[in-house]
Amino acid sequence: MLAKKDFLLDPNVIFLNHGSFGATPHLLHRVYQEWQDRLERQPVLFFREAPSLLRSARAALASYVGCDANELVYVVNSTYGVNVGVHALHLEPGDEVLTTDHEYGACEHAWKFYHEDRGVRLVRQHIPIPVPSKAELEEIIWAGVTERTKVLFLSHITSPTGIVLPVEGLIRRARERGILTFIDGSHVPGHLDLDLHALGADIYTANCHKWMCTPKGSAFLYVRKELEQIMDPLVVSWGWNGYPWKGATIDPRFATGSYLTDTHEFLGTRDLAAFLTVPAALTWMKEQNWPEVQRKARELRAYGVRALCTIPNVHPLFTQEADDVLQMGMVLLPEVDTDALKERLYDDHAIEVVVHRWLDRPILRFSVHAHTEQHDIDALVRALSTELEIRRSSLL
Repeated sequence: MLAKKDFLLDPNVIFLNHGSFGATPHLLHRVYQEWQDRLERQPVLFFREAPSLLRSARAALASYVGCDANELVYVVNSTYGVNVGVHALHLEPGDEVLTTDHEYGACEHAWKFYHEDRGVRLVRQHIPIPVPSKAELEEIIWAGVTERTKVLFLSHITSPTGIVLPVEGLIRRARERGILTFIDGSHVPGHLDLDLHALGADIYTANCHKWMCTPKGSAFLYVRKELEQIMDPLVVSWGWNGYPWKGATIDPRFATGSYLTDTHEFLGTRDLAAFLTVPAALTWMKEQNWPEVQRKARELRAYGVRALCTIPNVHPLFTQEADDVLQMGMVLLPEVDTDALKERLYDDHAIEVVVHRWLDRPILRFSVHAHTEQHDIDALVRALSTELEIRRSSLL
């Protein structure tokens, strides 16, 4: 059974923030270093073999997420993947991109950077806190669709609030209306089951370095085959070379038969080790009986939400439904200085956890993974109770 000792995490810190950047086990970190060592021993040979190595790594990941190997390409993180997709879409003045007000800020910046000056409108549907039911969420989001809606851009799991958005139904409805669907799945691989072909999104990007526990810098961008020819790269390098579909010929060393992989995979000299570690991570997950790892983590998350909500004036984020599939727990706090509380939890109690304000509501988000134990949650409950009691006493 996995435990904290199997990870590189500081044993002196109660780490309840896996959701932000992930955590890598010793075993996968060694595989990662072995790839780096192989690169440095013979760089010329390594990059000669790189197309074949990446092809195998893509095939392994594609099998896991339910698509073809040439429909995805490795990127360093999902924010980069969002930038690739946003940059490639050709929208016209007056077009609308429908999203929510629970999206990751960096991705909103990408939409504004590439399209705001062109007269493209970003429509942010409001999701109230506490969060309503899934059925209500779908209708709230879909109510933002107009005749000008060209893109539906949503998080599969929202980062600031840990909501599993009803993307399946919304993707089906968007397809019927001819609206392109672009999903940010940053928190999904290794966290929820994912079958990209069954899901039906046009573009999907996600991190492996969060819940799959791979080294930092391993993520992917998926593009439905029918759309790959519009997906021009952010960085033009050898894989483009005046691509045949663009009117010239490609260097045969980089030809995969996919415009997406040909043009996005070979971006000059860079470290490929994090990408190449993904197949080992998939093997490791299988060896650890990943469904059982997830089951225990979800039970611990549910325990954590219940325990935290025994503290006066701490309440669940959800009004009707708990996201039992998640390994992140969210609670609403009483009015408090969130930055100061986060600092005190770390400085005075050695607890790393998310405490922030979203839509002017103070929220605590904790993450549970294979390295988390019940005493970690109990420590958080005691620390939060102490800090909130100090706050209440100071107000008397």
